[in-house]
Amino acid sequence: MEKTDRTYAVTKSEDEWRAELSPAEYQVLRQAGTERPYVGEYTDTKTEGVYACRACGAELFTSGTKFDSHCGWPSFYSPLAGDSVEYIEDHSMGMKRVEVRCASCGSHLGHVFEGEGYDTPTDQRFCINSISMTLRPAAGA
Repeated sequence: MEKTDRTYAVTKSEDEWRAELSPAEYQVLRQAGTERPYVGEYTDTKTEGVYACRACGAELFTSGTKFDSHCGWPSFYSPLAGDSVEYIEDHSMGMKRVEVRCASCGSHLGHVFEGEGYDTPTDQRFCINSISMTLRPAAGA
């Protein structure tokens, strides 16, 4: 995962992250890995609530912005707030993409894509790994 100059509110050593996260969580969140498509816990979830960073607990997305993109990962058309995520240019895989990270701890969440033609208010698809989030169900959900 490419290092940035940003200072995060939640900062831990790699040993601390490894101790707190499962090997699969660490591989995605701290090494910018990707879980296999269609296997994630939240790919098809319809539960109302807030999706938070699995590493630090910061709130990232709401179920109200989640939509069915049929891409194999949970998709959202907007983050919870403009400053809840950060964007990093990603030139891996031989193409230009935009990586999405948690703005509180710098953990990798997934990527954002634009102009794909989805009928959403932003024409963006935040393609996020289920393993990078925890769903906090709304009261009564």
